[in-house]
Amino acid sequence: MPRTSSKTPTADEIADMATRGDDVSTYFTNKFTVVRPIRGVNVDLTEGMLRELDERAGRLNVSRQAVIKTLLRQVLDEGRQGRVGSRRKAI
Repeated sequence: MPRTSSKTPTADEIADMATRGDDVSTYFTNKFTVVRPIRGVNVDLTEGMLRELDERAGRLNVSRQAVIKTLLRQVLDEGRQGRVGSRRKAI
């Protein structure tokens, strides 16, 4: 009885198999996460805002960027939910 290789093929080998028309569905689980591209931006902040961000980052033991991303995500999510009773207008 011939022995089959248990070596997992590389992505290039799977691509070649697909190009030849071979069934490559066994190599995919259909469980994936879409990774959106990230773009860098520059934001001007006051010294006071930077101080507050740095204090919070220090308390949480994370980077300033992590604090900014987390706070911004929270605010954007609140705006999307259309909080009832909010007096501020969404931007």
